[in-house]
Amino acid sequence: MATKKQAVVSSLIFRFPNGPTNPEVALFQRSAKVRTYQHHLAPIAGSIEPTDPDALSAAWRELAEETTLSPITLSHWRTGKPFTFRDDSVGREWTVHPFAFTLRTDATARAIHTDWEAETWRWYNAQEVLTDTTLQTVPRLRDTLRRTWFEGQLGARAGGVLACGLDRLKTDHESGAHELAAVALTVFRDVLIEMARERRDPLAEWASIRMTAWHVVKNGRESMGAATLNALLAVVADMDDVRREGPVGSSLQTWERIGAVVDFHLQRRVGHAGGVKAALGEYFQALAEEDGEKGKKETLTVLTMSASSTIRDSLLEAWAGLDVPTLELRVLESRPLFEGASLASSLMSRFKVEQPAGKTLRVRLYPDAAAAVAARGVDVVLLGADQISARKGICNKTGSLPVVLSAREVNLATHVVVLTQAEKINGCPDVVSDDAPEDNGPPEVVDAWCRADVKGLRVLEEAMVERDDRLQLDVHNVYFEWIPLHLVDAFVCEEGVLTEETLRRRTADLAALYDRLFGDL
Repeated sequence: MATKKQAVVSSLIFRFPNGPTNPEVALFQRSAKVRTYQHHLAPIAGSIEPTDPDALSAAWRELAEETTLSPITLSHWRTGKPFTFRDDSVGREWTVHPFAFTLRTDATARAIHTDWEAETWRWYNAQEVLTDTTLQTVPRLRDTLRRTWFEGQLGARAGGVLACGLDRLKTDHESGAHELAAVALTVFRDVLIEMARERRDPLAEWASIRMTAWHVVKNGRESMGAATLNALLAVVADMDDVRREGPVGSSLQTWERIGAVVDFHLQRRVGHAGGVKAALGEYFQALAEEDGEKGKKETLTVLTMSASSTIRDSLLEAWAGLDVPTLELRVLESRPLFEGASLASSLMSRFKVEQPAGKTLRVRLYPDAAAAVAARGVDVVLLGADQISARKGICNKTGSLPVVLSAREVNLATHVVVLTQAEKINGCPDVVSDDAPEDNGPPEVVDAWCRADVKGLRVLEEAMVERDDRLQLDVHNVYFEWIPLHLVDAFVCEEGVLTEETLRRRTADLAALYDRLFGDL
């Protein structure tokens, strides 16, 4: 019998009645009506259809069909690394895309209504599922569980550190991508420290070390994950060199060498800021010299938005090196969290402390809707980047594309400059998706309305709670959007000004490195 290849999603639903490190997982007993694995315990699974935009969309569709659950009652919690296996008993080669979901509240468990594919279902202790070989499950169910709830594989202490670290990364809406990558490296290091304390053999744990790194990238904050991925690729590549050297001394000494790799990369990140400042200063100098043909430039006018840590740490110093006495900084407030206002405050505070001789800082704050007004007459639109894709362009805070388009329309002489680090180039869109918008839900938007005492707010709040098929309200809070490459004049990073060809070459190199380090997991 010929083996049929089939891609499927495998979705586990978790709840945490015994604390964050000891979850329960819902397993469904397949009915006699299904074609394969009748009466076996299983997650919610199904084929990925040609009409599904991606695997996660297929998972949501299967959940709705088989349990009636939806994003109203469930949250997407984790994504596991896909894996492939053959089952000759049913003539299939399965490629499994694992996902984990959590109930928004324990009460929503009552919303689970199974269809004909399941006879019954109940909650099981996740750790017992991993260890109880008497459970009659569909093939490789435990692999789906391990690949989503990786804490169970790591053990209580190291797994607990990983769980806390992933939660910290996922909920950090203050740090930029560069800062978040440093947090991710710290989380990774802390997990390794716990593994070392348990006196495990580091060489035997090589797969677990790499899978931990993979989870920090994928299940931290994926929308800002390119920098984290590149940082961890560099770290794991150096760790691989240590591993290939073989054991030197005791296991503890090997762990110390592995930990020193992470510490070295954390310390080296501090030097990136200096390179970015220097590159931006050189770019500004070239613009000033270009304008100098018309006489000395008295004012450099820059428009920015949001709260890029790279811009915050580089702008004033880059300007300080110019023979331009005045910096006019125009900043959009960046709703709903008003990061632009925070950026303006930070730069003004720094200017007050440093008091550079002969320099004047003039700050103008604008609401987001005034992007075209703010863009008139600016020399530079200066944006950060959370991710750079050779395929899609620059991913940055929502509102960036209107700023660029407005500037292009009202002032053809404006230079659109992206100030970034090279680590934000995404070489692995299959891991850190270029196509997954991060929608952080209504609360932040509604909170801003509450503070402004918006008229009619009560009607809007009631409509969000009361679901009516005839009258529906959805409030979107999408954090990031893409700016096509052709709208950007320069990519300035610690390596200087990057070209599109450099981006494409770097992308290919990163993809090859990822395949070498993580491809066999």
